[in-house]
Amino acid sequence: MSELDKLIQTANTLRSPGGCPWDAEQTHESLVQYLLEETYELIDAIESGTREDVLEELGDVLYQVVFHSDLAQSGSLGESFNIEDVAKFTREKMEGRHPHVFGTPEQLEKYKANTGDDVMLNWDNHKQKEKPERASVLDGIPQALPALALANKVIGKAQKINLLDKDTQSPIQLDTEEQLGALLLAIVQAAKAQDLDPERALRSAVRDLSDDIRKAEVLAASDAGVIGVEG
Repeated sequence: MSELDKLIQTANTLRSPGGCPWDAEQTHESLVQYLLEETYELIDAIESGTREDVLEELGDVLYQVVFHSDLAQSGSLGESFNIEDVAKFTREKMEGRHPHVFGTPEQLEKYKANTGDDVMLNWDNHKQKEKPERASVLDGIPQALPALALANKVIGKAQKINLLDKDTQSPIQLDTEEQLGALLLAIVQAAKAQDLDPERALRSAVRDLSDDIRKAEVLAASDAGVIGVEG
């Protein structure tokens, strides 16, 4: 039995009759706070911890996946699934998004990639094939992201549809992340001095940009329809 199998068995034992009452009481919803906490602890370990710190925190995040999978196996989300289903789904998704590695000979040639940028050119197309119901480039972005991370994602989407020009020179010249960090810290300090909430302010600006993106998408779809009719 592999160590991963032993961990899965441990989680199941803890949630089974005669196991741990706390584990048995948990739900997907009640575990969200711990998933967030463990994820941030892993980030801290990666950024400033030791090998042992990263090893431990990776294990804590892995256990969250195992825990949620064990819950799902009991039918907590309707039709049951287990961690093997999670692994299968993820493997198939990753292989589908990397046809330049796992594809047919035709796909290997069509999606040939020598750099990370080459891969990203096709990434959204691969995702769109998986989720054709998504009508906007914004669909699927978790709105619970911290404002700065959310802004980074939304700006990236605006650049993809050419609403923002990625190559336009910024009025603020920055050469290093150290400079960027100092500038962001100064902005937060200025906001605090004026009793302003930087998180709320940035979220508001991101909502406005998101509205602009959706309007641009509607306009582009409308123009495409007119061209199609006229053609």
